[in-house]
Amino acid sequence: MTKEQLKKLEADLWRSADSLRANSDLKASEYSTPVLGLIFLKFADNNYHKHEAAILAEYGKHKGKRAERELAAIAIEQCGFYLPEHARYDYLLNLPDDQDIARAIKLAMQAIEQYKPELAGVLPQDEYFRLTRSEQNRGIPRQLLKNFADIPADADGDMFGQIYEYFLGEFAMSEGQGGGEFFTPRSVVRLMVGIIQPHGGTVYDPACGSGGMFVQSAHFIEQQRRDTAEGGADIYVYGQEKTLETVKLAKMNLAVNGLRGEIKQANTYYEDPHDSFGAFDYVLANPPFNVDDVSLGSVEGDRRFNTYGIPRNKTKVKKADEGKQTVPNGNYLWINLFATSLNERGRAALVMANSASDARHSEADIRKALIEANLIYGMLTLPSNMFYTVTLPATLWFFDKAKADDHILFIDARNVFTQVDRAHREFSDEQVRNLALISQLHLGDRHEFIEAVDDYFAAGFAALAESHAQIAPLAGQLLAVLDDAEGQQAVAAMQAEWAALKPLQARYAKYRAKAEASASTEASNRAQHVLREHCDPFFAALHADLRQLDKRVRAHEKKLVDAAQAEGKRAGIDRDTRALKAALEALHAEVRRAEYWFGHVRWLQERFPNAAYEDVTGLCKLATPAEVAEQDYSLNPGRYVGVVIEEDGKTEEEFVAEFQAMNEELIRLGRDAGLIQAVIAKNADLLVGDA
Repeated sequence: MTKEQLKKLEADLWRSADSLRANSDLKASEYSTPVLGLIFLKFADNNYHKHEAAILAEYGKHKGKRAERELAAIAIEQCGFYLPEHARYDYLLNLPDDQDIARAIKLAMQAIEQYKPELAGVLPQDEYFRLTRSEQNRGIPRQLLKNFADIPADADGDMFGQIYEYFLGEFAMSEGQGGGEFFTPRSVVRLMVGIIQPHGGTVYDPACGSGGMFVQSAHFIEQQRRDTAEGGADIYVYGQEKTLETVKLAKMNLAVNGLRGEIKQANTYYEDPHDSFGAFDYVLANPPFNVDDVSLGSVEGDRRFNTYGIPRNKTKVKKADEGKQTVPNGNYLWINLFATSLNERGRAALVMANSASDARHSEADIRKALIEANLIYGMLTLPSNMFYTVTLPATLWFFDKAKADDHILFIDARNVFTQVDRAHREFSDEQVRNLALISQLHLGDRHEFIEAVDDYFAAGFAALAESHAQIAPLAGQLLAVLDDAEGQQAVAAMQAEWAALKPLQARYAKYRAKAEASASTEASNRAQHVLREHCDPFFAALHADLRQLDKRVRAHEKKLVDAAQAEGKRAGIDRDTRALKAALEALHAEVRRAEYWFGHVRWLQERFPNAAYEDVTGLCKLATPAEVAEQDYSLNPGRYVGVVIEEDGKTEEEFVAEFQAMNEELIRLGRDAGLIQAVIAKNADLLVGDA
């Protein structure tokens, strides 16, 4: 299944499941756990089905003999689950209408837990009765079973993991603040993991939510194995979360993704169930921001929180309030915890409120102590609107207890994002990779940079080949309507430019042949720059042709409007013109789709032309201890990287053409509005006259 097909499946599943909730009396908080439980059940059934033949063969081989083993034991060994008949997905799906579906699902969940003790008390059971508390809702469990039956029978754990996380994110948006507590957007987690690069060992998250940090760590390790064709150590995860329901979500998430670990219910401020001090290879977390009701007396004697200093109120406490004090802000309790939970070579990544980077008074003293202990590896400012419940930008903190130097890497990523909808943003996969490359270049890993540019070229030329196949039919649609000489000439020019793709593809083939034989980073980098220098004019010419086509389409539309007005008719857009504009937009889309990949090549090469780390104004800065001290130990990347005012890339001619097009559109809309106003006024007069 392709990435696009998976996205469509996720969206279809969510839409069908959420429509049931929208038409019932259920809140999202009542609906999320049983829905995620059914996704888990489908995963368990698919997993069991893939191994069933081998399980039965093994059972049959020893049946009736001294070495006979229980079917359940063989199943657990081969696929991690044993599902008796009444716990199979198809059994539940095909139950007669008069059966109690909620009870049947509960019995299925109990059966799974019976044979997989680590899930005891985790899977939703009585929650399914909530779905049927009214006659209106009675059919919801059956319909949900039908909806999730659409997940392909050959779907693997990775696909289930993505579907599970997609639903977590959608429920987080539905539930607002409460849902946001258990979900950190995947693209943010992937960036955190991409920078600290876990390579096996222990991973700790003291505010683990639904376990997304663990899942992305495992994905990173698996991807590294595929890329290097080498084995490697697995991870073992340790998490804690104060809310029992969220702990259950995390345990299901680990099971779906095949991860080993321990998730415990605990309030991290007051409990330490994993004995965390100096214990872990990696720490990743997105803790709650700005908590102000943590008892000072409970944390000031805890070495997890006091090693680098305790945040305290700046005013002296009154005698009557002694023993009742709370910390002014819990942010630096978490920051302390991450630093103290690392072993001697440990690395950490955490999400923190922007305000912590410049916090004053006792918090500034803690920050200074961390800096002077050379624990801070880097700081990265995120764009705003990356989280479902936090609109202001947050900052990623990175620790490394085995740093090779005493510098701090500052990255300002506020202008790097993909807009999802009006209120939410995310990082694309490529943006995550590009930002992580800054850290990798700083660490001297130039090979990853060359490989990324290579991958973008490969994807770009593949997209160009696919787009080229669409040009002829789109040109035909344009020519069917643009019957004037200028229009036909513009279409012909556009087709001629696309014909230049063939020599460009030949040049790329030569580049690939040389790249495979080259072992030098410098030689590879030079070859990549030369290749891009030949690609840029190709796209520049395509854009010039598209502007001419835009101009001809506007002229065609204006001609129709003028003719209609001359005849006293209301100016409208006929079917042919709509088809013409749709074909033109499709052409623009094909160029954008192909150029997307070359845009990432340009982004990397313009900022790091030598395929080596360098400070980039407005993006990144490697600051010395003296520079940090000069800034009063602030860890705000904006203070270090500077600001660059980027142009929009348009020539004066392009700007004038775009402005003219918008003005013509405004005039046309104004004319249409005048005609509509006249019709309304006439009808109003008629109504008044009748009265």
